[in-house]
Amino acid sequence: MADLPRLGAEEEFHVVDLRTGYAAPEVDTLLDQLDGAEFAPELQRSLVETNTPICGTLDELRGHLRRLRARLEEAAAPLGLGVVAAGTVPLVDTTSEAISAGARYERMQHEYQMLVREQHICGAQVHVDVPDRDTAVQVLQRVAPHLPTLLALTASSPYWHGHDSGYSSFRSIVWSRWPTAGPPAHVESAAEYDALVADLISSGTISDAGMVYFDVRPSAHLPTVELRVCDACPDVEAVVLVAGLFRAMVMRAVAEAQAGAPLPTVQHELLRAASWRAARSGLEGDLVEFGRGRGDAPSLVPPPQRVHRMLDDVRPELEELGDWDQVCGLAEAMLAGGSAAALQRRAFGRRGELTDVVAGLVERTQGRTPAIGPPRAVPPRSGLFDDYHAPGFDEVLGTAGIVRPEYGWLVHALDRMGRRGLAAAEGALRTEQQARGVTFRVGDDEPDRLFPLDVVPRILTADEWEPLARGLAQRVRALEAFLHDVYGAREIVDDGIVPAAVVEGAPGLHRAGRSVPADAVRVTVAGIDLVRDDADSWLVLEDNLRVPSGIGYGLISRRLIRSAMPDLEPPEGVVEVDGVPRMLRAALLSATDPDQPGADSAALLTAGPHDSAYFEHRLLAERMDVPLVTPRDLQVTDDGVHLVGPGGRRRLAALYRRIDEAELLAAHGAGDRPIGRALVNAVDRGTVVIGNALGNGVADDKLVYAYVPQMIEFYLGEKPLLASVPTFPCIDADAREQVLDRAAELVLKPVDGYGGRGIVIGPQASRQELAEVVEAVRADPAGWVAQEVVALSTHPVFDGTRLRPRAVDLRAFAFQSGTGDRRRVAVAPVALSRVAPEGSMIVNSSQGGGAKDTWVLRRPS
Repeated sequence: MADLPRLGAEEEFHVVDLRTGYAAPEVDTLLDQLDGAEFAPELQRSLVETNTPICGTLDELRGHLRRLRARLEEAAAPLGLGVVAAGTVPLVDTTSEAISAGARYERMQHEYQMLVREQHICGAQVHVDVPDRDTAVQVLQRVAPHLPTLLALTASSPYWHGHDSGYSSFRSIVWSRWPTAGPPAHVESAAEYDALVADLISSGTISDAGMVYFDVRPSAHLPTVELRVCDACPDVEAVVLVAGLFRAMVMRAVAEAQAGAPLPTVQHELLRAASWRAARSGLEGDLVEFGRGRGDAPSLVPPPQRVHRMLDDVRPELEELGDWDQVCGLAEAMLAGGSAAALQRRAFGRRGELTDVVAGLVERTQGRTPAIGPPRAVPPRSGLFDDYHAPGFDEVLGTAGIVRPEYGWLVHALDRMGRRGLAAAEGALRTEQQARGVTFRVGDDEPDRLFPLDVVPRILTADEWEPLARGLAQRVRALEAFLHDVYGAREIVDDGIVPAAVVEGAPGLHRAGRSVPADAVRVTVAGIDLVRDDADSWLVLEDNLRVPSGIGYGLISRRLIRSAMPDLEPPEGVVEVDGVPRMLRAALLSATDPDQPGADSAALLTAGPHDSAYFEHRLLAERMDVPLVTPRDLQVTDDGVHLVGPGGRRRLAALYRRIDEAELLAAHGAGDRPIGRALVNAVDRGTVVIGNALGNGVADDKLVYAYVPQMIEFYLGEKPLLASVPTFPCIDADAREQVLDRAAELVLKPVDGYGGRGIVIGPQASRQELAEVVEAVRADPAGWVAQEVVALSTHPVFDGTRLRPRAVDLRAFAFQSGTGDRRRVAVAPVALSRVAPEGSMIVNSSQGGGAKDTWVLRRPS
């Protein structure tokens, strides 16, 4: 360890008045209580700096950081002052000219004017040993592509002059106005660097070498490099994380320089653009990733992906340092919790008070959890909700137009954005969708359309989500049992629970369903549609067990909203959705035989680009890290299913089916050989797992739906945790008579309908429509069901001018894994809220509906 590079850190802090929350120009009084070279004034008299000793380990660094912060508070508290580690503080008087004493600072004030008066910003700097200054300059170029990600990890300055800046790190925007700020200049030796500094001094732009403010720079006097891009961090652990990452990057860069490896070729302008992107959105929006090869274009990627790749790049160095486990743990915790900027916005959103933000920062700087009072319900302040009249239960506005407490943060943000801001965000959203190709298609002959995503997200609290998850898991277990029974002994039919005619007449009953082994999982993915008619009442509307869509759109919706509206922060505790594809892949592979060749190899099976949800298929395959295949790519032999390509054959143990079973059974595989029967036989032999299984449709049509509550009691011996919409199966004579008598009061649905097609809503139907549907029921009773009308809850949708209430439902997804008695159900944290058009209760996109990003909250620990 003695030969490994040492490190140290400097932290800058705001001094604030504990009573008012404003920055206080009292650093001289504070420094009178402190001693030694570890504390120093900064340019503004409301800022103070600390310097750690040189450290050999991250644990040693953490100890000094905490000690120095505690010493600052010990000196400040008796003076009625607090210290804040953040890029900015919300409440500050920038008209004051109270700079620290000294000729250098006075000269800077004279030369740079407003830049000095507005220098109420704080950063965190990390120093790492290097062999010499020539190597230090080489290190600058090699670590530069990673600097924007380090900025995103530390973004902590959303507020400026009492307002939300719209940035996660506004400190870096203020800082970038200095003439020598930004990515390091492209020089390759100490002599070139020193010559550049001399030229800058000669030009009169700066007065000394200390005013070179590159994001990373070599020391003028010591063999070290200094990281300067980061915001000051409320959480000590964020500083430790960045210090650990930066030291590993420096080690890697030193080794590359000594080996003569070529320098990165990232253009200076792109580095500045990537830093701006990181400053804009922190960890709440996509980050720029530079191409790995020469000439590769940069791309936008989710922060977890960018951070994980950065970790992978320096893993050997982190392991050599003994820092791998610690740095990975800190990174995962930060990705899960979000940026410090997001925490501040959440604090403001609860009550709309910036003093709450400052008080929280004072506590977090010392490692304490701020006391969080109850959220305050407030009326909207802007005109966005003018003439907003919900017909029933609205999830955001309660009685008298008062915002429900869990939505306080959201309405504060919408008020600040206003109509023009929301219109601009909507435009940015559409641009993002076009760039990423987020489309769907209503029918085979229709053109691709942009996925209709609204800019206002929906929130489900832990108190709402946890009962839903339990009820969904129960329902999936019962439906799985029904599928095994209906393709087996049919005990539920023999006992008179479900009429035989319901099963035999089910459109989804298929002989291929009998090929599934007895211990296999039939429902790998269930998409369950739910609605609510008041705050506490959820109802299951429909079960989707064949090829349920929406997971990919739920994933991309989160990324799109964050990219288009990075300052629209979620409330605390939003469950991230990036891990859902890994959950799905694990569920699929859990049913394979571990002793078979290729047991960990899966693929997503699609019909191809003509499928209406092909975008989702591509996205999920990419996120699951599995190939996207069509039947034409497959060859089935006695020993299994193989993916055939230019590189030869590869055995596949599992196929995630996203193709209609009729199309699959009629398809041709590699070599133009019919493949349907061969696949059925492979499933029967257990050489391949298909999720979802063929024949699942017998359990999810609208007639079978009427009997799911009885299934739960029959198979599980439990009362249903989630209610179903009261349903009248027209195949039953008594139910049919009620339907014919009350057609004008009910919703009538064809059993084999999908996408909202064929539905007749009695209270909204014309006399002719009612007469036609009554005649259709009489002619084919088994083809129809009727349901009581449910008053769907509403949620605000931006119509380009104002917010309007629109009916919404929720599609939630449950994954089932394992085999036999070890089958388990997990409800994924990704959900898709679907939105009906104005004046309608049909939410399907094929009928003009849209969607919303849905944020599921975890229970506070």
